[in-house]
Amino acid sequence: MKRIALWLFSTLTVLVLLFGYHTSLSPTASTNAATVASAPAASAENTAVTSGGSTFTGAAVDTRFGPVQVQITVADGKITNVQVLQYPYQDRRDQEINSRALPVLIDETMSAQSADIDMVSGATFTSNGYIGSLQSAIDQAHLA
Repeated sequence: MKRIALWLFSTLTVLVLLFGYHTSLSPTASTNAATVASAPAASAENTAVTSGGSTFTGAAVDTRFGPVQVQITVADGKITNVQVLQYPYQDRRDQEINSRALPVLIDETMSAQSADIDMVSGATFTSNGYIGSLQSAIDQAHLA
């Protein structure tokens, strides 16, 4: 009798945990505000001259969880600013991952002055999209 009760409660526990697990498979993306600007309807050809230099918008790179798009500002042949225009922000998990990963990726970019940066563990899709869009922007800026 005890074995049956233990088996029943174990099965119920597993089922509750299984059906209670939520995944982020939605391809929709949203944007954040702080170091991340609102996403304009931009193409990979966007270039503007600002008082601090020229800005170059990289191509939006589609990832499993949504697009990632980066914009850089270049002055005197150096990257002076990086903004992430689009990134996955659909649910809490996306927000948690990207609030940790994006500042690290931006700092790495500013230090390396190239797209040759390390990926952030736990944010593989965002890192790949970021690096791809960053390289696109760097290519437009004709940086080495």
